[in-house]
Amino acid sequence: MVKRLVVVGGDAAGGSAASQARKRDPGLDVVMFERGRATSYSACGIPYWIGGAVDSEAQLIARTPEQHRAAGIDVRMRTEVVGVDLDRRVVHWRELDGDGQGREPFDDLVLATGSVPMRPPVPGIDAEGVHGVQVLDDGVALREQLSREGVRRVVVVGGGYIGLEIAEACRVRGLDVTVVDLSATPIGTFDPDVGALIADAVRREGIRLVLSDPVTAIEVDRTGRARAVLTRSGLELPADVVVLGLGVRPDVRLAREAGVPLGTSGGIAVDARMRTEAEGVWAAGDCVESRHRLSGQRVVVALGTHANKQGRVAGINIGGGYATFPGVIGTAITKICSLEAARTGLSSEEAELAGYSFVTAAVESTTKAGYFPGAQPIRVKMIAERRSGRLLGAQVIGDAGSAKRIDALAICIWNEMTVDEVLSLDLSYAPPFSPVWDPVLIAARKAFEAVEEDIRGLL
Repeated sequence: MVKRLVVVGGDAAGGSAASQARKRDPGLDVVMFERGRATSYSACGIPYWIGGAVDSEAQLIARTPEQHRAAGIDVRMRTEVVGVDLDRRVVHWRELDGDGQGREPFDDLVLATGSVPMRPPVPGIDAEGVHGVQVLDDGVALREQLSREGVRRVVVVGGGYIGLEIAEACRVRGLDVTVVDLSATPIGTFDPDVGALIADAVRREGIRLVLSDPVTAIEVDRTGRARAVLTRSGLELPADVVVLGLGVRPDVRLAREAGVPLGTSGGIAVDARMRTEAEGVWAAGDCVESRHRLSGQRVVVALGTHANKQGRVAGINIGGGYATFPGVIGTAITKICSLEAARTGLSSEEAELAGYSFVTAAVESTTKAGYFPGAQPIRVKMIAERRSGRLLGAQVIGDAGSAKRIDALAICIWNEMTVDEVLSLDLSYAPPFSPVWDPVLIAARKAFEAVEEDIRGLL
């Protein structure tokens, strides 16, 4: 008898799971449901398309429905799965552009339902003119709104990665932009000293930052359309368009209603092979929780990198192979206006919450040899465990050529290296690429000295 795999969600995790399972088991009958208008696309590229750095939305699509179908996957576009019956082993679906509805049986099921934008419980949050930016259809809708005649003022609620990237995209379009956030510095996963540098870069681009001042309401006009954002301090920020950049939460409605257990983080609980506790049900992507390799905590990390890997792992296992997902360490990178910023491992606050005692070290250097044309400033910060010197976290911020150094530090953290081991790394050197002492090595040297000084203070 032919086995049937049903995949709910056709983006990174779902597309990878379907493709890998079908590749491993060519006889597998695979049905993939996608409620949007595109499959396997780069949601991370949406701000750059809105800002004009990417010419067309088609460039963001890695694999079209037609390409999936050519690989033997039955793709059902603009079709939403509205329920899962684990006892009868069927999903219930309905067409979004028509009256069609029905049931689809499965032997194995992959939940790749992704995430949904966070919406604070304030009046007016669901008004017309308020946009989340999570899926490609959201980007299309926002771009159309920003192109409307008379749109001049945009208020972005939330100063995280997506919020600042959208703010920059709107500024590139010549709009007046304000970002409102309840935190004292943008992107709370960075330490405050690094966050302050990000804030400076945002302001230099002419973007207004309203910090430590949460939104209390979105005021609407007589037609029900958003017209202003109100804050706790009493500010009234006029807005033609409001964008929610508060991050996302896992979309677990289907799993919860079907009785698939959730984890402590709020995401779907899975094991290392991406299996849920429900027989024959797998999950991957933004909707699942992962194990943080440093803190040991269960966390939800909404990144396409992890979604693709997790989908691949699920597909390999469904197709008869064996693969595991080993966890995350919180590596992330962004470009905020002219500034590059990246982080990996634990921030100081996260390290403290995880129970570590640690020292920190930060250095200022240049991306190339100081005398070489185009050398730009860079700052590298390291967080190291007291006494052992194990590297717990790192943050890099600077101009062009800075942030991808975070990848070397992510590898060091992944392999549980100490800062003195990092200091001894055989990194490449030539004046067009780095000083003779790369900023990573300088920071490691300073962190090692901080560890040693801390040890001497204990003697």
